[in-house]
Amino acid sequence: MATTSRSARNPKARVTPYLTVAERVAKGKAARREVPRSTHGVYQPPSDRPSPVDLLERQARARLPHLVPIRYGRMLVSPFTFYRGAALIMASDLSATPRSGLTVQCCGDAHLSNFGAFASPERRLVFDINDFDETHPGPWEWDLKRLSTSVLIAARDNGFRRKDQDEIVLQTVREYRAALATFAGMGNLDVWYASVDLDRFVAEHEQEAQRRVVKRTKAILAKARTRDSMSAFSKLARQVDGRVEIVSDPPLILPMEDYTAIPRAEGIDLLSNLLRQYRASLEPDRRSLLEQYEIEDFALKVVGVGSVGTRAFIALLMGRDGRDPLFLQAKEAEASVFEEFVGRSRFRNHGQRVVTGQRLMQASSDIFLGWVTNKEGIDGRPHDYYLRQLRDWKGSVPIEEMLTQGMTAYGRLCGWTLARAHARTGDRVAISAYLGKSDVFDRAILEFSKVYAEQNEQDYAELRAAVESGRIVAETGV
Repeated sequence: MATTSRSARNPKARVTPYLTVAERVAKGKAARREVPRSTHGVYQPPSDRPSPVDLLERQARARLPHLVPIRYGRMLVSPFTFYRGAALIMASDLSATPRSGLTVQCCGDAHLSNFGAFASPERRLVFDINDFDETHPGPWEWDLKRLSTSVLIAARDNGFRRKDQDEIVLQTVREYRAALATFAGMGNLDVWYASVDLDRFVAEHEQEAQRRVVKRTKAILAKARTRDSMSAFSKLARQVDGRVEIVSDPPLILPMEDYTAIPRAEGIDLLSNLLRQYRASLEPDRRSLLEQYEIEDFALKVVGVGSVGTRAFIALLMGRDGRDPLFLQAKEAEASVFEEFVGRSRFRNHGQRVVTGQRLMQASSDIFLGWVTNKEGIDGRPHDYYLRQLRDWKGSVPIEEMLTQGMTAYGRLCGWTLARAHARTGDRVAISAYLGKSDVFDRAILEFSKVYAEQNEQDYAELRAAVESGRIVAETGV
């Protein structure tokens, strides 16, 4: 029986011609012939490679000067923490590596610590990517190379045997490849609804894991459920003269009156106006919920490693009474580190870029996830922001405390999660066909990870040398 393409049946259904599954498989195999899988194992820094310290200093120009030394100090803790802050450095290096030509919505900074637990709107504890500051359409292999290299660096930092280091990386990449193959055979809605319920995941794997790994995992999940706005309120706020305010803890937390010269009352009015603009980016039901809260206080709060120095604020809102707090976090959104290598974002507001990328890649997102542009700027300049809850059952695994079996399982979980995110936005059938059924690609990524981990060590040493020479200032232990 003759068949017609979907575009032929309905020419307006798609802007681009519809490809059959067979055509998508052929597309992936053609890409493999053009860029063999083994070529992904090669990394050779060019002779004109930018200095990593130069790139970090370039980023620092747009950041709050008094916080930049804290960023450098946090990056100096270990090669792994350096890697966490080196997204721009790696994006620059990846731009010179082979590309399959197949694109997805990339995380842009898919290292181990940018995955974690949080609450879904249905109050399930789920596992997913949790940082999208650098999200941007790009080569899917860039995300996977950043993840696999972070696995190897973390395994080295933890002192694992070389054989175990290699196996953890291979397991991570193998899980990504196997997951893509599974998603390639699934319907679009099934892929879209796929997620990791952590309670179910632990129950399904409890028998095969070491008892202490299971015990530690359950403790982490139990702790995550206590990390909400109420727990943040008990640590970050206090009652003063009948009103609630955020506790100052310089340089990590600076309340509004300490950060700006604006009187408190005027600052609250400015912030209230900003929140009204932010509400427009929310769905009507979330907008209605947010309108039941009133702003109480606002503070600058240092977060993360790579983000240190960007403008990140927390806002304390109160609901029906003094025991109904809501902490929102507003993070400055700059251009993705991918932009100069794959093209500018289609969004003028980088907060909207982050939110859109997050909603595309995550199985479920924070109900208060939205964006705004602060046109006047508390510091006198316009900045883009995205907002979300500061804490909503947020939990993370301490990478430096992981045992071999635990990191193997965690790497596989991250590999599956990244594959699911890529399957939602890219041609999962073509990517799976490109990866194939053998371990050729897995071993190529392992080789890349080894070479790039050495590059990371050299870059880490260069940052240390810059601090020791006095070229830059680093504040450690902050």
